[in-house]
Amino acid sequence: MKRLIKYSLVAVLFTGLVSAQNPNDALRLSESGIFTNASILAMGNSGIALGGDYGSGLLNPASFALSKKAQLTGGFFYNTLENNVTFFSNQTNFSNNSNHFSQFGLIIPMPAKRGSMVFAAGYSRVKDFNNTVRFDGFNPGNNSMIQNLTWNNDDIAYDLYLSFGVFDFNDNWLYDSTIVDGMLNQSGSIIDKGGIDSWNLSGAVEIAKNLFFGATLNIYSGTFKREREYYEDDTRNYYTGPLVTDGFSENFESFEFREAIDWDLVGWDVKFGLLYRINRFSQFGASIKLPTHYTIREDYYVNASSYFGNSVVYSIDPYISEIEYDITTPFELSGGLAYEIAGLKAAGQLTLVDYTQMEFSEGLSASQRVDNNRLINENFRSVVSYSIGAEYNIPFFDMKIRAGFINLPSAFKNDPSEFDKKYLTAGIGFVASSVLGIDITYVHGWWKTYGDNYGVDESRTYQDITRNNLLVTFTYGI
Repeated sequence: MKRLIKYSLVAVLFTGLVSAQNPNDALRLSESGIFTNASILAMGNSGIALGGDYGSGLLNPASFALSKKAQLTGGFFYNTLENNVTFFSNQTNFSNNSNHFSQFGLIIPMPAKRGSMVFAAGYSRVKDFNNTVRFDGFNPGNNSMIQNLTWNNDDIAYDLYLSFGVFDFNDNWLYDSTIVDGMLNQSGSIIDKGGIDSWNLSGAVEIAKNLFFGATLNIYSGTFKREREYYEDDTRNYYTGPLVTDGFSENFESFEFREAIDWDLVGWDVKFGLLYRINRFSQFGASIKLPTHYTIREDYYVNASSYFGNSVVYSIDPYISEIEYDITTPFELSGGLAYEIAGLKAAGQLTLVDYTQMEFSEGLSASQRVDNNRLINENFRSVVSYSIGAEYNIPFFDMKIRAGFINLPSAFKNDPSEFDKKYLTAGIGFVASSVLGIDITYVHGWWKTYGDNYGVDESRTYQDITRNNLLVTFTYGI
């Protein structure tokens, strides 16, 4: 059941329509993104106890209070994702690229007689949905999506002359059946695009000596687009006779299924942070991000066709739906330490997220919300992610070198460690003039996963994913 929920795009089947809203949608919005800015990301995003720039303020708004002068920050990123898919011993490799303006931020210290008061505002790309899956292989089992649709009494198979009704002696319909019994070549692709942007307003003050407090209001907007193509072909000519008694269904050749999901979303949340300067060498930081409330406006499209000998083609009337619903993500609790001595800075942090707190809060039918939230509680877990990093300031060159590591555990119960998302980060920073800083960071990520085209472990893609990012940030001291 777990992987059926996680990766099957046909999650709930009704007569004549396919439902797209399922716990995967909540997870997509709840998983942490990795983008901050180049200097902090190069240290593995372990900047909750650091301070002095816009990137650390995104992790902990209290750290803005350490900024002594006004700063203007901007940047962009380039992302490439490569997915090596094994499907019935056949391997397919495909990549997908994206690039985007990643950040614009302004930090403004205010005059204060004692302590400090700082305001910050800006924009950040916080999540990138770039992803791809391609597969092609012969399934020797006695299963197929045609059968899956038929057993769920979905009208798609019936309307395409792939299944037929079974009736009792009184001519009452009992169920649908099909002659198709697997042994088909299966192929297809899934391409994801889009991302989430955050517009944020922050304030930070020194509430006591060496103790700082900050808060950030985040307003989110974004898009998510998924296009799926799926094919089943009778490449070995198993089905030469008619599949149904009426119509022209001899010499079955191919079944084609297409769907598309298009989101426009808005949301908001609030983050609070504390930063304590323990001594001149070390600092402690902590933050709490309250649940994010998203409203999703979704357009969903399904089309399908069947192909037979003598150029006979059947197609359904495309199904199009528009719906609006709300998803609430979990709390995020984070804490970390930073230590600096002799030009070497080291930092680490932990983040706790309880994914069972994800919730479909409004929209959809009451029964679907209850079912989705029950599945969330049954299949997800609490996780603790961690990140570590270091920075060394090279004497006489005004250059900094950085490295880090991020581990984001899978949100699903009982997943092995190879399903955790892991990232190695490295970067450099230098001052091009007395006021312009340039930071460049490279990120390499890797993890494994798998997906079911239908059912559970009947048509499964085993995926080995690598992700590479290049992030560049410019900081101008005013």
